[in-house]
Amino acid sequence: MDSKVDFAAEIGRMRTAKNAVIMAHYYQTGDIQDIADCVGDSLALAQWAAKTAAEIIVLCGVHFMGETAKLLSPDKKVLVPDAEAGCSLADSCPADGFEAFVKAHPGYRVISYVNTTAAVKALTDVVVTSTNVRRIVDSFPQDARLIFGPDRNLGNYINSITGRRMLLWEGACHVHEQFSLERILALKKDYPEAEVIAHPECKQPVLTVAGFIGSTAALLRYAGESPRTQFIVATESGILHKMRRQNPQKLFIPAPPNDSTCACNECNFMRLNTMEKLYRCLRDEKPEILVDPGIRERAVKPIRRMLELS
Repeated sequence: MDSKVDFAAEIGRMRTAKNAVIMAHYYQTGDIQDIADCVGDSLALAQWAAKTAAEIIVLCGVHFMGETAKLLSPDKKVLVPDAEAGCSLADSCPADGFEAFVKAHPGYRVISYVNTTAAVKALTDVVVTSTNVRRIVDSFPQDARLIFGPDRNLGNYINSITGRRMLLWEGACHVHEQFSLERILALKKDYPEAEVIAHPECKQPVLTVAGFIGSTAALLRYAGESPRTQFIVATESGILHKMRRQNPQKLFIPAPPNDSTCACNECNFMRLNTMEKLYRCLRDEKPEILVDPGIRERAVKPIRRMLELS
């Protein structure tokens, strides 16, 4: 790659010339967030993908997010900067295993977290994100028999606050699994005024010490609205970029993982995307996300149901 290429300028030029829109998740690096047309959590990205008039969608996130955009916009070209940017949570729920689990429990309705492949969504009654999961679970009768997958931590949390007894698939996000309660408590001693805020994909012990629990977007909103000025943030550290930009007078400290050599917790899949890869992606119009038409026909229904309920 020519080191003299101004990636930001070239991306901006090609975006206009090709009628493309760049969407980025909060867990992307700051430079990608800053150049994106839309930055948000999984729900926001899905909503934008459903309504954009652009001919090309470049999804800077992980593979399932690109699939979701393609499911909602089948006539548009959907690109991702790195096709290897997967998701440990989606990988923890293979479609054949999940299908067997569902068939073993006849009479259950299936709720799937958005962090899943299109093939898993095709086995689902309604998709949820961490932003809308409580609302959608509450839309079912209290005595409804429900399967929730794949995140056991999020499922356990929703069971605890709703009184439900959903059957849970045993999957998890490697980032949120790795937060260390011991190291968070030690950090709290160094910053006694800091409030712990956490994503519900975290393990229960971490959620127990959190003053606020919410989706990525909810954590961002809470940090801005709270009168507190210091926060220990237990989710992927990419969100701190937006928190600091919106609240420069406040202190945001990444919650540490179990690895004693690391001070913050990053998703290695999210970080596969770079400005150079984004430039090449727009230039070459690949890698492109394609979804089998038969799977798409079934998988898009629970996503549209989610958007209706959201």
